[in-house]
Amino acid sequence: MIKSVKLYFHFLVIHVESMMQHKASFFLTTLGQFLISFNVFLGVYFMMARFHQVEGFSYSQVLLCFSVSLMAFTLAETFFRGFDTFHTMIGNGEFDRILLRPHGTVFLVLCNKIELTRMGRLLQAVVMLLFGIRKSQVDWTLFRMFTILLMIVSGTLVFACIFIIYASICFFTLEGLEFMNIFTDGAREYGKYPVSIYGKTVLTICTYLIPFALFQYYPFLYVIGRTQNIRYALLPFLALLFFIPSFLLWKTGLRHYQSTGS
Repeated sequence: MIKSVKLYFHFLVIHVESMMQHKASFFLTTLGQFLISFNVFLGVYFMMARFHQVEGFSYSQVLLCFSVSLMAFTLAETFFRGFDTFHTMIGNGEFDRILLRPHGTVFLVLCNKIELTRMGRLLQAVVMLLFGIRKSQVDWTLFRMFTILLMIVSGTLVFACIFIIYASICFFTLEGLEFMNIFTDGAREYGKYPVSIYGKTVLTICTYLIPFALFQYYPFLYVIGRTQNIRYALLPFLALLFFIPSFLLWKTGLRHYQSTGS
């Protein structure tokens, strides 16, 4: 385990050094990511300025919810980018080299690509989170702060599992399937608001099929005081079980992998 951590940080240093070879490109791309997410923030701002509330949720509460979703997605896209671009590894034969290396395939794909330019979007999420914490009029306790942290960590792993599922499907299709963006970029977009505003059907899907609501909606209700049921705050732990079917699908795809011969 310790050796794996050291190896991961070694890969991280390599990625940082590589990006710093083109500093202007790195900082401009990071700035672009910040401005893109800022435009999304403006959309929320102008809508809330017009309607003031959405399904009873105030502007500061919406920002709190949005920041958690955006931060989770950004962290997943930053550190699990290798799975999101896995179809290119299949197509150019790079995955064949990974199979020859003395380490787990999941770990090596994880280390293959770390997209640090997404830090611009992460900065936007941090700013929104701090503003939401300050303006939401929540009685902040240590447990509520822990719940926010748990939501972010759990959300990051849920998005990472979706990327793994996307990569696993590539074993069979050899190409990325665009409909998976519904659960990644799409989830980032509809994560701007608590899931319940989209209706009971979407809430059910995001609870039992893709456990988006388990880290975004239910613990959020506990944080803002809509419920005192402490089990809502612990549901992000249940969302972590999503890793099991994701990993099993990866193992199934790996057994069926055939080299493209590139």
